[in-house]
Amino acid sequence: MRTARYYEKLPDNDVRCLLCPHDCLISDNQFGICGARQNIDGTLYSKNYAQTVTVSIDPMEKKPLYHFYPGESVLSIGCNSCNFSCDFCQNYSISQLQASTRELSPGALVEVAEKHLCKFVAFTYTEPITWFEYVLESSKLLKEYKIKTVMVTNGFINPEPLNELLPYIDAMNIDLKSMENNFYKKICKGKLQPVLDTIKTVAGKCHLEITNLLVTGENDSESNIKELVNFIAEINPDIPMHFSKYFPQYKMHNPPTSESVLKMAKEIAKKKLHYVYLGNVLADTRIYCPDCNKLLVKRGFPPKIYIKDNKCPECDFEIYGEFE
Repeated sequence: MRTARYYEKLPDNDVRCLLCPHDCLISDNQFGICGARQNIDGTLYSKNYAQTVTVSIDPMEKKPLYHFYPGESVLSIGCNSCNFSCDFCQNYSISQLQASTRELSPGALVEVAEKHLCKFVAFTYTEPITWFEYVLESSKLLKEYKIKTVMVTNGFINPEPLNELLPYIDAMNIDLKSMENNFYKKICKGKLQPVLDTIKTVAGKCHLEITNLLVTGENDSESNIKELVNFIAEINPDIPMHFSKYFPQYKMHNPPTSESVLKMAKEIAKKKLHYVYLGNVLADTRIYCPDCNKLLVKRGFPPKIYIKDNKCPECDFEIYGEFE
């Protein structure tokens, strides 16, 4: 447990958490929506500090990050909390329900990464924003040991804590779930605009890739996809876009995403974005030059990378990402 950052004290031992846009009003001895931050006698505490539900070593591509050090292994950890409650949550057993955890201090995290020769650590699986104090302190320490950091996040965070954290994060994959606020409100128990604001802030400050899970009958229409693609393209058409296949899970029982919808999404996106990929399917994850179509990254162990100084060796086109 650690005293939380970003909250204000109120009369009668109440507090208001200011970490994310829920801005939870929390009475004495109660928790915020995320279940990770508790008011004890008028002081807000991060109850999940240094408590992780899992420690795994994944390929970087699993995050998914395709343009950030392809083929590298990343030490991945996650907390037992989330500030959303998505009906289709793929990891609901550790994000929505209580799960057993183990303590892993920032120093111990560095030791585990070095023991397994991992030059990268990812805060992932659930929602690292609700682990803010731990992610911040760990990321600062990891930087001292030249270990790069990754966040896989829903992007639902207030501007001030985001700007404090960003200098210590090397890459993010942000899950943009829909361009409709009603989708966020009804299905995720959140709001759209703060996520859009986060994406705008993060773009250009660290490596960024976007994921959109196409949920059958909810956010998979042609107009939904076009609006999302247009938003990303206006920020930077180089930002890699991952459309993922949805499978029934947790409280959502809609049919799995059809192959035709996935193909439609990719075709729409390719008209405005340089790098578009399909996830949760057997898809080609190779990177091609957007200008001359030369093969630049062929996945494998190890992958074959033909990019030189972030440029296509054939036509000199600047390739978005970090490759060496």
